[in-house]
Amino acid sequence: MSERNGGDPLVEVRSLKKYFPIRKGLLQREVGHVHAVDDVTFGVREGETLGLVGESGCGKSTLGRTIVRLLEPTEGEVLFQGKDISRIGTRSLRPLRREMQMIFQDPYASLNPRKRVGSIIGTPLKIHGVDTSDRRKRVQELLEKVGLSPEHYNRFPHEFSGGQRQRIGVARALALNPKLVVADEPVSALDVSIQSQMLNLLDDLQKELSLTYIFIAHDLGVVRHVSNRIAVMYLGKLVELSPADALYERPIMPYTEALLSAVPIPDPDLAHERERIVLEGDVPSPINPPSGCRFHPRCRYMTDICREVEPPLVDYGNGHLAACHHPLNVDKATLDRVSVSKRHTPDSADERATPRDPGKEQAQPIPRSG
Repeated sequence: MSERNGGDPLVEVRSLKKYFPIRKGLLQREVGHVHAVDDVTFGVREGETLGLVGESGCGKSTLGRTIVRLLEPTEGEVLFQGKDISRIGTRSLRPLRREMQMIFQDPYASLNPRKRVGSIIGTPLKIHGVDTSDRRKRVQELLEKVGLSPEHYNRFPHEFSGGQRQRIGVARALALNPKLVVADEPVSALDVSIQSQMLNLLDDLQKELSLTYIFIAHDLGVVRHVSNRIAVMYLGKLVELSPADALYERPIMPYTEALLSAVPIPDPDLAHERERIVLEGDVPSPINPPSGCRFHPRCRYMTDICREVEPPLVDYGNGHLAACHHPLNVDKATLDRVSVSKRHTPDSADERATPRDPGKEQAQPIPRSG
């Protein structure tokens, strides 16, 4: 993707949480919560691509949908161009819909089979008051921009392949000239031969339209080539955030190390040199996540502190952040520096040893998931 990774933050996520209530019984009383996104903080600079990776069920898609307000946050803030949009009403949010759009994972389920392509792509333009004559012209321009023909305007989605349908989804997302696009696994449902074409298209569009991407995926091989920075999630938590090359060369979090060990190496002579790390056990339930470090039940470096104290997300230099009591690939001088900074930070690991129970927080009611 684009190499422009400087500039001011376009999006800032601060201590964001998204919990889904669990209801049981005839009266549908709340008996617990699914901790889908739990205290996540990061920023995305204008013009860059942030890759968001992790196992299925770690909260990636929920985080993306919460950022663009398709889901209401439980706690925390989402700042877009410095303005907190996490609590604004529908009327105030509507103009911001022009600036934030989403590309969905399934190119089959995300398009209405009863509507023609022109109507699907033109719906955002209609909602925001674009004239009918200008709308048709704009849709035809978008079809050309994503590699389709203006003659496809009157066709139905079933007349297109999966890759072509995803291009229609991209065109719909670009209809209002957004600044931020959240791409939720946009190539995972496509054939490998089509994935590279779609990635090249997204790259070209980013350069041409000055787009900022949050690229959600589970394929670390793809993410490396499209991202300026990569954020790794595990069980609702952000456990590592780093420039792309640094993350692949020296992962700090053991979970990231395990994920990278599963990425195929094209050269068979080099493939046998890398240790394949197999994580034992299942991913814990997000309804009742483990105390301390959430990865500790599956971590081969686990000690007592991992069970008891939640590790803070700390900076190991050059924008490489990780949350781990036993960081990998870190020299002694950096470890000493980080240890000193943690002792002088108010939000230290010791103060975060006791996990918060949102069900007991009277000041912050859990909203409905919608």
